Amino acid sequence: MQPTLEPLSGGWSGETFLAGVGAERTVVRVYGGRSLARGPAAPEVDAAVLALVRGLLPVPDVLEVRRADPVSGSPGLLVTSFVPGVRGDLALDGIREDDEALARLGRGLGRVAGLLACMPQPSTGPFLDGDLRIGSYGDQVDVGGVLAARRDDLHLADGWGPSELDGLEELAGCADEVLSDVRRRSLVHSDLNPKNVLVDPTSLEIAAVLDWEFAHAGHPATDLGNLLRHDRRPAYVEGVVAAYRERVPAAEGRRDLLDRARAADLVALLDLAARPGADMPLDPEAGRARALLLAVARARDWHAQPD
Repeated sequence: MQPTLEPLSGGWSGETFLAGVGAERTVVRVYGGRSLARGPAAPEVDAAVLALVRGLLPVPDVLEVRRADPVSGSPGLLVTSFVPGVRGDLALDGIREDDEALARLGRGLGRVAGLLACMPQPSTGPFLDGDLRIGSYGDQVDVGGVLAARRDDLHLADGWGPSELDGLEELAGCADEVLSDVRRRSLVHSDLNPKNVLVDPTSLEIAAVLDWEFAHAGHPATDLGNLLRHDRRPAYVEGVVAAYRERVPAAEGRRDLLDRARAADLVALLDLAARPGADMPLDPEAGRARALLLAVARARDWHAQPD
């Protein structure tokens, strides 16, 4: 019987496929496109991160890891078990008017972010290999540094002028001050949003946390900011924040967690908004980030949203 291979919906990279032979199904990640920038060790890093969180968070089983071979041109591969469930963003669409369900799903996601925030790391940086050695982001270790590196790209984008860039400069300084209250570093998923989570369609329990290719060591509030980036419905937000607060050290919950989350999320928004082609329909997530960041810059308020 010939195996089947079909693209999985949800991501924008087109690198993840559902493979099947008869009734047996697995998920195959092919490392190409943007993931090539992470080097040939990328599949090993992702497999190591999945092993690190196993038992604390629901994640797929790793079945096979293959490093990319630059000589032959064969791509890296990561094969994992298939986990049934509904994508979290689709689940949220189905409970749009149900505050109890929104709060329940929000609490589940907040617990995931809180657990990650309590997995300590010795420094900030990308993971380099299967031993999870931590590299360096150079000057881009805070919001101000990331803005300095992305400023020219934003300046060339539609809608950005001196006033908007000055607004971001002001917010970057405030963000780094807020974030400096928490000096420890933790494991960061870095793309923790409902699209990358599978949930049980009936109970709304988290079935699996997927797509760890951006995982790194960083600020503990990063994943909280990602979860709260676009969905601002009060029941959902309150559920996420309450569950996160239950997990993190009490001292870290004294400052307004929403401020810390929005401040931490500025790094990801800058990265996405400055991406080439962010205003094109082929990269909708980057386009949403650019619209949100532009609204934030104009209002000089990280809680602002596009009209």
